[in-house]
Amino acid sequence: MLNAAMTDMIATNRTTAILGMGATGLSVARYLSAMGQSFVIADSRQQPPNLATVQQQYPDVPLMVGPFADDLLLGFDTVVVSPGISLAEPALVVARQQGVRLVGDVELFLAQAKAPVILITGSNGKSTVTQLVGEMAQTAGLSVGIGGNLGTPMLDLLDDAHQLYVIEVSSFQLELVNDTRGAIAGLLNISPDHMDRYANLQQYHTAKHRIYRGSSTVIINRQDPLTNPLLSQGVTVRSFGLNRPDLDCFGVIEEEGEVWLARGLELLMPAADVAIKGSHNRANALAALALGHAAGIDMSAMLQTLKVFTGLPHRCEYVATIDQAVYIDDSKGTNVGATLAAINGFGEEGRAHLILLAGGQGKGQDFSELNTPVSRFVKHVILFGQDATQIAAALDGSRPVTFVDSLSAAVARARAVAEAGDIVLLSPACASFDMFSGFEDRGRSFKREVLAVAS
Repeated sequence: MLNAAMTDMIATNRTTAILGMGATGLSVARYLSAMGQSFVIADSRQQPPNLATVQQQYPDVPLMVGPFADDLLLGFDTVVVSPGISLAEPALVVARQQGVRLVGDVELFLAQAKAPVILITGSNGKSTVTQLVGEMAQTAGLSVGIGGNLGTPMLDLLDDAHQLYVIEVSSFQLELVNDTRGAIAGLLNISPDHMDRYANLQQYHTAKHRIYRGSSTVIINRQDPLTNPLLSQGVTVRSFGLNRPDLDCFGVIEEEGEVWLARGLELLMPAADVAIKGSHNRANALAALALGHAAGIDMSAMLQTLKVFTGLPHRCEYVATIDQAVYIDDSKGTNVGATLAAINGFGEEGRAHLILLAGGQGKGQDFSELNTPVSRFVKHVILFGQDATQIAAALDGSRPVTFVDSLSAAVARARAVAEAGDIVLLSPACASFDMFSGFEDRGRSFKREVLAVAS
């Protein structure tokens, strides 16, 4: 049976339900309200973070908070699902079985966007690439909407004056995407992530690959076979990678001892001139060039942007140099793949000069892939948080390990073991919610501790 609150909702003849009162749910409410569509809002939490905001801005909209009954959604035609809500939620399973239409904000956005759209996903680097492509477009003089999973919700970006949209999408958002309506789609890489939501890597892979459905041009990582799509004829496929590129693709070429970013055989700029450092960021720069080129962004504007774009906060961000040791904030490294990229990006052959700070909530990940790069490039590992012992077990004694109970203690220990020329790298390979409100909070805490020592 329907509970009383939902019975009241259905009695209003509102046929659309919004699930979730987070940033996405609020953006959907604003969108539907502007479109003149009636709706109701439900959240499984008793005290959703934006409850007061919703009550103030939409006083006449029926609300329901608390656990979802299995039959909660049977009276609605359409349910807009926030990405934080798993499609395995019983209320959604029952609704889908009964023919209720489930959509996400991506479908709503694509139906209304009048300018070309670039969609970007990947296990790692997608925020950096999204922002970089957006700034390339701005440098070229275009009016561009930049956001999605990064920053501003995509529905809030809709503006008929925009000439281009550059949108980051997560695997959660892609789960309900059936047609990208001719978007340019970029899948940067795939490594295990969100294994607390997906039963296996195949499920995660399948979600990511939904970005290719209905795309006009796809950009893949030719060094990551998991990004290779199964596509129908007529779809343009271009690639990027840290190797020599094929015609009309992007990569690197070594010429007279200098490494260049290149398109096919055309040398574009010395790799050393790219402002964001590390080999993983070189790959991000090439991905951005491939996506921007597919969208027709002026090449000179893109190269100019690469010379000045210094990256996003908490993504291999330089913090300080203390006693000739460099401190790097990669708090956004919330999965093993991200930490692998950071370690390999800053690693130098034949030299173990990294001090790795890692730990937190592992999300069911296998940490064993860290073993080899840690043994090659890391001189000392400092672990903290809920799953610190799991990481240590996976490293299997490859490098000395110190356990600490706080990030402050981690920074103190790092300073004690760091020598001139070392890099102290916060790249946790884990989520942060055991100790912090999010990766941003963790990164800010790290920077405060480091700068306090530096002052």
